[in-house]
Formats: sequence, C-alpha cells, structure tokens
Amino acid sequence: MRGRGCGISVGLLSLIFLTPALADSGQLSVSATVPSGQAITLHEVLLDDTPGALWARFRFVAPAIARDGGSVSYDLAGPDMDHLCADLALAYLKDEGLAPARVVISLADRPVVFGDADPDATQFFEIYRPEGGTCIWEEF
Repeated sequence: MRGRGCGISVGLLSLIFLTPALADSGQLSVSATVPSGQAITLHEVLLDDTPGALWARFRFVAPAIARDGGSVSYDLAGPDMDHLCADLALAYLKDEGLAPARVVISLADRPVVFGDADPDATQFFEIYRPEGGTCIWEEF
C-alpha cells in the first residue's frame, strides 16, 4: 500500500470556497471514469491556504469504498486517486489559472461536510505536488 486511508479532521480554514466554474453550474454532478471502474462523482472543490500555501482539495463521493457492502478496497482506489489528479485536477487547475502547492484527492463513500467527523463514513485521501504537468505523490 502506498499511502493510507483515514478520516480527515481539520481546524478552521482561512480560505475555503467553491471555485467559480463549479459554483456557477448550480450543481456538482460531475462523474469521472477511473481505472477500477467504480462510480465516482465530484462532490466539491475547496481551496485552502491554512497549511501555509494554497492547497486544492478535490472531494469525490465513491459509494463502492464503503466498509459495509463496498466492493473497492484502498488498493484499487489508490490508482483511481492518481488518475483523478492527473486527468481531472490538473486540467481543472490549468483552466482556472490556479497553481496550488498541493492537490488533495479524497474519496468518501457518502458526502461528508469538510472538517466534520463522521465515524461511519469510509474516506481515503492522497496528497500530490503538481509539477511539470504531472502529479507527484507526497507520502505523509
């Protein structure tokens, strides 16, 4: 396993907002095709400067990762997150003229409010450094 999946717990953020292209659409029903074949939908994109630099957080709902009844383990979801960073996040950042220091790709089996604890939710996440048109995985 390259990383680990766990719940995200975050303090107060000094900058969080939905990026304009998604907010203007009135909905976030953007589906993505990933290597595992699981159904994934973009839940939200958050920009966060709390870590001391701009981070772009792409949050997806992926029901198949659920602990109870799910069919996709972290080992299958890991390559999905790599793919989402390289194929979806980088293109979005380029289109929006954004240059974050890090990109976070997260998958949750249900929508979870950012920063809220939900012990029943299954969540996986990975952090990447966008560099030279690629996503470089950042071990934490």
